[in-house]
Amino acid sequence: MIPTFLQKAENGPQFHGGDLNWASALFGHDISEWLDLSTGINPHPYPVPEVTADAWQRLPTLDAEIDLLDAAKNYYSVSDAAGICALPGTQSAIQLLPRLAPPSEVEIVSPTYNEHAACWSRAGHKVREINGFEDISEAAKIVILVHPNNPDGRKYPIRDLKALAEKLHGRGDWLIIDEAFTDTVPEISLAPGIDDNGPLILKSFGKFFGLAGLRLGFLIGSPSFIDKIRGELGPWAVSGIALEIGAKALADNKWITSTRVRLSQSSRRLTNLLTQNGLKIVGGTDLFCLTESDGAADLFRHLCAAAILCRMFPEQPNFLRFGHPETENDWNRLETSLRDWAGSENSR
Repeated sequence: MIPTFLQKAENGPQFHGGDLNWASALFGHDISEWLDLSTGINPHPYPVPEVTADAWQRLPTLDAEIDLLDAAKNYYSVSDAAGICALPGTQSAIQLLPRLAPPSEVEIVSPTYNEHAACWSRAGHKVREINGFEDISEAAKIVILVHPNNPDGRKYPIRDLKALAEKLHGRGDWLIIDEAFTDTVPEISLAPGIDDNGPLILKSFGKFFGLAGLRLGFLIGSPSFIDKIRGELGPWAVSGIALEIGAKALADNKWITSTRVRLSQSSRRLTNLLTQNGLKIVGGTDLFCLTESDGAADLFRHLCAAAILCRMFPEQPNFLRFGHPETENDWNRLETSLRDWAGSENSR
């Protein structure tokens, strides 16, 4: 049963993390007081470099787009046989792709990022949410999965993903893989092996690089399909600012390497902290941790009373997802609030 205080979120538009206005209106506290752990966004963002005046004052140039795509191809190890295009955030592709396919049977490995089902349903497709590979039916024309999955971090063997891609392609169907969280585990990405038989792959820039507001993402697939997407996006789809910052960040190997180490260490610390305070870990990535508890709704309220926002799931009220605190003060705030809750639970 969905807790009463969450029903508005469930019955309204798609609910996502990061909505401090919602949290402030419901639980009080000035927005500046909130510690937002409700997103899977790196709290230590890439240091934004100085942007040229042309990036602000002129329309984005083809040369700047080529520089970005070259950096993205290298960073994602995209094969020469694949095409890649830049997007104003991967959400734009999630909304665009359903409009390019005829009404179809769509199967989505769930629970997962809820915009996939919402966008395909809204475009008139018949959407079925399934638990895993074993549930994919022969009727499916389009299969969608997030890898590693959000919110539980589920991963699949690459050989299984490749076999599924080949099977679907062989019958003229689509496999779409949302790789929003592969930056910390690049070895599980299918991008290096994409060719004319491969799946469509979505890549998010803002999560790992901590610059979600830049609105930048990529779509990788067969060259002919990517050309079609470029035509649908139209000219100047990505801002000049995003082109410049993205190209520099994707090529900064020193920052990328040190950030992977930092996030791995932070992930272990977060897991230990949550476990020590009585929460069951059911999954995650190096950018977030998913917990399960019969007292999740009470813990959510308890944290919000301390101006700490984690990610709840109205449709799965026993789940809470935690992102990484940024500063030692943030870690201490979370630890204190969790310890107080665990103590009150144990005293009952």
